Amino acid sequence: MNDFRKKPGIDRSGIKEVFIEGLLLISALASILAIFLIIIFVFAKGLPLIAKVGVFKFLFSSTWDPVNGQFGIATMIAGSLAITLGALIWAVPLGLALSIFLSEIASPRIKGIMVPMIELLAGLPSVIYGFFGLVIIVPFIRDYLGGPGFSILAGSVILGIMVLPTIVNIARDAITVVPREYREGSLALGATQWETISRIVLPSASSGIITAIVLGMGRAVGETMAVVLITGNVTRMPESILSPVRSMTGNVVLEMGYATGDHQLALFATGVVLFVFIIILNALVSVGRKERV
Repeated sequence: MNDFRKKPGIDRSGIKEVFIEGLLLISALASILAIFLIIIFVFAKGLPLIAKVGVFKFLFSSTWDPVNGQFGIATMIAGSLAITLGALIWAVPLGLALSIFLSEIASPRIKGIMVPMIELLAGLPSVIYGFFGLVIIVPFIRDYLGGPGFSILAGSVILGIMVLPTIVNIARDAITVVPREYREGSLALGATQWETISRIVLPSASSGIITAIVLGMGRAVGETMAVVLITGNVTRMPESILSPVRSMTGNVVLEMGYATGDHQLALFATGVVLFVFIIILNALVSVGRKERV
């Protein structure tokens, strides 16, 4: 009691610190608990259907006919992968180029203009991208390239725009944290700026760049509203980039409202496949980071 009266400020500060630490711990545990509850709920709903249909048939059958009890999501998997890969084909080079430009070449004035614009892209609701694709991209493809316009190409263009902020921001941070001494040493030895960037900076930041690409891929795979609006939502194998497709996320959104019984469980099983895919992507990022360390 005597110590407490002599040093009230120290004890109050300590109590406050313990309270804040406890509050943060509770928040973290609540987040972890919420994640585990979601995992348990989705897997409890989806795994019985996968076991009933068969893993191979569920993943590789192209017949999706819930009325007759046929649940094959191969067409949706193909659609999701086609749109995602199409988006990454052009978004990764452009995103990497923007990252290099903003971190190594651009003046502070240009950075002050471009960085907020890229961050604004990340903050736009996905339905806005979908409306843009519906009004601009789809009619352009239909009028100048043929087909219905609702296609893999339309989805790839819009998804590429959507994942650009993720790729640019993470890759730019990875490039920026490369020690300045690396650059100065390379330039002092007579290397040009591009040689320094390509041979010193980018290899040093490769772990962060790979993380940016993988997270961008995860964002593309999990996107729903924009994809639903512009890809046509047809459950058949695509024949070209101008073919309409349906993604796994789009399938869940379109049919969950009226699905019952095994049909509903099949949609949960689709969510299980998506979840496993995202877990694999995150695991690849973690392994890549450990190898670099």
